[in-house]
Amino acid sequence: MTPIELLKFMLPDFLVDHFEVVSSTNTEEILHLYFEENAKPPSEFNGLQLISKGFQDEITIQDFPLRGKFVYLHIKRRRWTNKDTSEIVKRDWNLVAKGTRMTQEFAAFLKEINR
Repeated sequence: MTPIELLKFMLPDFLVDHFEVVSSTNTEEILHLYFEENAKPPSEFNGLQLISKGFQDEITIQDFPLRGKFVYLHIKRRRWTNKDTSEIVKRDWNLVAKGTRMTQEFAAFLKEINR
C-alpha cells in the first residue's frame, strides 16, 4: 500500500487528490495538517490559459480525531488568472464533491468560501 492510499483511509479522497501536505505539527493532544492546492489547473477550465496567482486565505477545519488526538486541517486553495481576460477563477468544489467521499457539509463549506 502506498502512502497516498494510506492517506485516503484517513482523509477525504478529494483532499489527497487535489492538495499536497506541506507540513504538520504534532503534540500530545493535537495534530495539525497543512495543505496547499496542487498547481494543476482545474479541469473545468481546460482550454484556457491559466496562471496560478497564489492562494486564497487559509481555512481551518476540525476533522475526526485520530488515535485520541484532535485533528485540524489547514487548507490553502489556489486562485488562477485567465491569461486572456485577467479574470480570477477558482475550482468548482461542487464538481469535485460529486465523485469523492467529501461530505455534503464540507462541500457546502468550501462552496461558501468560494463566494
